[in-house]
Amino acid sequence: MEHATIVSQGSAMRASGPSSVLSPVPVRQEVRCAVRFPLELSAVIFDEDRSYAAKTRNISASGVLFELDHSVSVGENLRFSLRMPGQVLGIEHDVLVHCTGRVVRCYLSEDQHLAAATIDEYQFAAQ
Repeated sequence: MEHATIVSQGSAMRASGPSSVLSPVPVRQEVRCAVRFPLELSAVIFDEDRSYAAKTRNISASGVLFELDHSVSVGENLRFSLRMPGQVLGIEHDVLVHCTGRVVRCYLSEDQHLAAATIDEYQFAAQ
């Protein structure tokens, strides 16, 4: 039996068999509010009782993808700091940014834990 899936503007229908009856198929859409930039930056994530190092894979105005040595949980609130290169911001010096957010997606890629987090609030550190 042959199957064909038609995807159009966020919806999908599947035709199956000779009668070509169309039935709805769930489509997972990425919901992104901002352009992501592939920046690998060192970051520090603060837990209630400790801090640990992480690295960004990409970052946007509303979120960040972290590479970690251990897992975190979806829904977990995060406090983290990262140093934005002045060159990226169009200024002379790097800027330390303190952020709060929450983990929205986690997965394992090869031997690294990846966690996508929102950036709900941020504050530039006084220099």
